[in-house]
Amino acid sequence: MIDPLSVTAVTGVLGAVGSAMAGEAGKWAWESIGNLAQRVTGRQVPAPDGAEEREELARLLVEGARSDPARARALAAWVNGLADAGPAPAVAVPRLLPASTRYFTDRKGPLAELDREAGRKADGRPRQALLHGPDGIGTSAVAIHWGAREAHRFPSGQLYADLRAAGPQGAVDPATVLRRFLRKLGVPADQVPPTVEGRAERFAELLAGRRLLVVLDHARSAAQVRPLLTAAPGVLTVVTARRPLAGLDALNVAVGPLADKDARRLLTDLAGKHAVGAAKAALPGVLERCAGSPYALRAAAPVLGEAAPSALAGRAFTDPVEAAAADRYARLTPNAALVHRSCALRPWPALDARAAAAAAGLTAAEAAEALDELAAAGLLETALDGRHRQRPAVRRQAEEFAVREDGLAACAAALHRTVDHYLRLAVGADHAALPQRWHLGPLYAEIGPDGHPDEAAALAVLGAELPNLVEAVAAAEESAAPGTVCQLVEALWAVQLKAGRHDELLPALRAGARAAGTPGTEPRTAARMHVQLALALIELQENDEAERQLLRAAAAEEAGGHLRGRATAVETLGLLRLRQWRWDEALDCFERAAGLLDGIGAGDPGQADLPRARALLHRHRGRALRGLGRFESAATSIEEAVAFFRGTGEDYNLARALTDLAQTLIDQRRGPDALPLLDEAAALLERGGATFQQVPLRVLRELSVNEPE
Repeated sequence: MIDPLSVTAVTGVLGAVGSAMAGEAGKWAWESIGNLAQRVTGRQVPAPDGAEEREELARLLVEGARSDPARARALAAWVNGLADAGPAPAVAVPRLLPASTRYFTDRKGPLAELDREAGRKADGRPRQALLHGPDGIGTSAVAIHWGAREAHRFPSGQLYADLRAAGPQGAVDPATVLRRFLRKLGVPADQVPPTVEGRAERFAELLAGRRLLVVLDHARSAAQVRPLLTAAPGVLTVVTARRPLAGLDALNVAVGPLADKDARRLLTDLAGKHAVGAAKAALPGVLERCAGSPYALRAAAPVLGEAAPSALAGRAFTDPVEAAAADRYARLTPNAALVHRSCALRPWPALDARAAAAAAGLTAAEAAEALDELAAAGLLETALDGRHRQRPAVRRQAEEFAVREDGLAACAAALHRTVDHYLRLAVGADHAALPQRWHLGPLYAEIGPDGHPDEAAALAVLGAELPNLVEAVAAAEESAAPGTVCQLVEALWAVQLKAGRHDELLPALRAGARAAGTPGTEPRTAARMHVQLALALIELQENDEAERQLLRAAAAEEAGGHLRGRATAVETLGLLRLRQWRWDEALDCFERAAGLLDGIGAGDPGQADLPRARALLHRHRGRALRGLGRFESAATSIEEAVAFFRGTGEDYNLARALTDLAQTLIDQRRGPDALPLLDEAAALLERGGATFQQVPLRVLRELSVNEPE
């Protein structure tokens, strides 16, 4: 058992809670610690930023607690409760490595290098290897095959991430990879730290003492990989890239072309002895064109005995991947060729038949048949969910074909149809996932909830399509369509609110804020863009920039005369102030927001939402008053929120308000009165499947039954 009144213990809890504010329990705990700091020190203490400030605050809390038994009991309850609530040791054993290819040829040298790196004596140096070679040469196949062959070395499991991404950046952000890895290692979603630094620290903690393989495929730079590396002696990290990565301190293993004998063997495995024998005369030319590239050899195997298409006559390719892709493209049916070109205009992360149909102007059935043909020809990679993506080099070539064969106008039209497909998909799902909010844009009235069976199903669609939706925003911005950018970002609100994933959303939200500054953008729309970006920045602890965005939102709403939206911007600024433990400023924001709501008349925008908006403000106002030590006023304000949500049947908001009210009563030394409220909140949360507040309820029960006489 830790000593709850030690500076070390309190500092540790402050650090743990500060890095886990992605969930409701984390936010609540952070705010509650701020309330405790206010009471212990007798003054408003700013939220600590960094290790030194956390330690200084811990010292203040411990000193104040040692001079007052009541404060000591409260601090002990918080420290023990929050320490016990930390994530349990992860026991998940991830198996994320993709299946190895059936026909794997040669590569004895690279495999032996990996054997040596994995088996060398632990000497303090991290076990890291970089496999590098040109596109299509098989670096990924080497890493995956070796990992499958040597799985017995890694009883703690295998982690795998494809670091390629859509969009101009062309690489997955390491924060996104770390979030996925932490979830696979057993960390609950609401306990994943919001920053890349916090995630990297948690990742390193979980890997210490494990024997695990990490494969980072298609890396672009050392900077992209560095947060994903660990010094844990039992962990081997294998990185693949097209070239050596400057600044990456790893064993460099070059993967080169297959020798002729190995290339022949692979062709024989793929096409069969009879086909290879029948194509004996053409075989030297095939081997020369393929130049030892496994991708090119696999593309050539199904058409080994066929003459090259006339469309390729006289054309020479220096890259075997491009040569193979051009050969297979020239053999496609017209519909498959059209889909190949139309879908190559952007690096879409995951294509399905509906998106391909929109891009090519075909029916969904025609597009599905074309996608199957493209996958069989090796021009598409197929994921486990059945969706497809284009290899980067193949996509770039197809994009060139599109410009040359279809013309710029047709390309622009195809891209517009694809973006419009994703826009309409997002609007319908967003409407269904969060039907009670007010919406911007005419498409919401036109499309409605679009047939989704329930909110969870609609949210799942948005989550699955999120990478495509972010890419659609980038495409709309590059096409100089700010209105479409804003409508797409508006349609991301439900997934932002309910699923988080703020790091993934950030590029799209920043594009929305840029579009907000475009001449002609309506003030309400501009404000919404700034608010959405601000909320993500708050979750990512970028508070200064979040404040600037909220001030811009309030100014835009004021310019447009929209009181409801202006109140939302001011209210959100108040929530930021709560996060910063600036209780008096938070209270001022909530009072101002309430005044703005009072100015909304009958028939004005947002008038129908006034009762609910006021109830939420009553709860927030009570939280700020509690932080200021004005407990009686806080209880009165929160009771109004409880009465409203009890009447509307909103279990989630009622449970949160009941928890706040119980905490306020405990602050007033009315623990017995708080217990029934905690029991009711627990039942509501259990009924709704929201278990995140078990920690707050447990701590508050401890405080309510152990309050001083």
